[in-house]
Amino acid sequence: MPETPAVASGYSESDTERWFPETHRSHRSDFARDRARLLHSSALRRLAAKTQVLSPTAGLDFARNRLTHSLEVAQVGRELGLALGLDPDVVDTACLAHDLGHPPFGHNGERALNDWSGEIGGFEGNAQTLRILTRLEPKVFGADGRAYGLNLTRASLDASCKYPWPASHAVADPGGRAKYGFFNDDSAAFEWLRAGAPDRRRCIEAQVMDLSDDIAYSVHDFEDAVVGEYIDPALLASRAGHDVLLTKVREWAGDEFSIDDLGAAFERVRAVPSWLTEWDGSRPAQGRLKTFTSDMIGRFAGAATVATREAFPAESLIRFNADVVVPHEIAAEIAVLKGIVAAFVMSRDSRQPIYRQQREILTALAETIYERGPELLDTGYAADWAEAADDAARRRVVVDQVASLTDQAAISRFERLG
Repeated sequence: MPETPAVASGYSESDTERWFPETHRSHRSDFARDRARLLHSSALRRLAAKTQVLSPTAGLDFARNRLTHSLEVAQVGRELGLALGLDPDVVDTACLAHDLGHPPFGHNGERALNDWSGEIGGFEGNAQTLRILTRLEPKVFGADGRAYGLNLTRASLDASCKYPWPASHAVADPGGRAKYGFFNDDSAAFEWLRAGAPDRRRCIEAQVMDLSDDIAYSVHDFEDAVVGEYIDPALLASRAGHDVLLTKVREWAGDEFSIDDLGAAFERVRAVPSWLTEWDGSRPAQGRLKTFTSDMIGRFAGAATVATREAFPAESLIRFNADVVVPHEIAAEIAVLKGIVAAFVMSRDSRQPIYRQQREILTALAETIYERGPELLDTGYAADWAEAADDAARRRVVVDQVASLTDQAAISRFERLG
């Protein structure tokens, strides 16, 4: 008889359930199996050619992409999870999965698809992630042919859900984008994974994933921006235009922090011994930048670990037993690094024509595919189109297809349309 893997320490049988029941012969834990499925998925591999901050098509072969970013988030998250007594595979899986739903061209592409699909509920990358995990990624199918995606455990799926609420209750991020966790036609999957969960409350594993994303985003994108010479450390060190910079950082960070909060955070970051005051691209300079990156990851993760343990001294923090606590000062420091990158890279006037072109590419692709149907769809999406019950469902298929593309694939398909 097949042996059922042991339930991971502290987690319940409900946590290890899969939407479509499975049995396995190996002694590998259910959560380790989840992580392996993510690592072997085509959705994860495609992230290698999707924009993080600097597009893979820009010719900067050292810049991070969505895949390398996700791997770094997973490394930070795994260590944070271990420090808090969580199952490291659950956190690792959530971190690997967190950006699966991103379309070509990052948040800019997300904006384009959201505008195009407004009449069917819009587009949101996190909701698309759940759709990939529970429907689109080909792995597990029922006897009736129904797709269950990777069919992850309830704990891993819930840990991957950054916004456990519908579009009707969306919250806005500092940029004004509506954030939610699932599309209406994926409500059954959402209801299953959230069985027994407190309304709108994220499990601690999802909170660790979110914090790990923020940490990796803040330090690694700062590093890439310095190496790509978008940011001049000497200019930051001289404090030239300091007040204007802090104003831009606050626009990016939102109302959680005052100008004084961000100014004090900037001074604390500048006081870190490994802070760079110049950049010449040399190997020693690259080494110093790497040291700064490592120091800040340790600083941010360590402070959150200590604060969370102090706030929740119970032995087990798993699932809904605790919440991640990030000291306000540390959150402000993370926001400063993220905001600096936004000010020097994403908000640059010289990049606005590029962003407009990217949105035009995705909009034209979606419109043309919608008009011409299956002939422009990959095999799996063509089958979804054939099974679609109405026009709204067909539009959602188009969104699924365009969102799945890498940056270069989107550009190539657009060029072929001409």
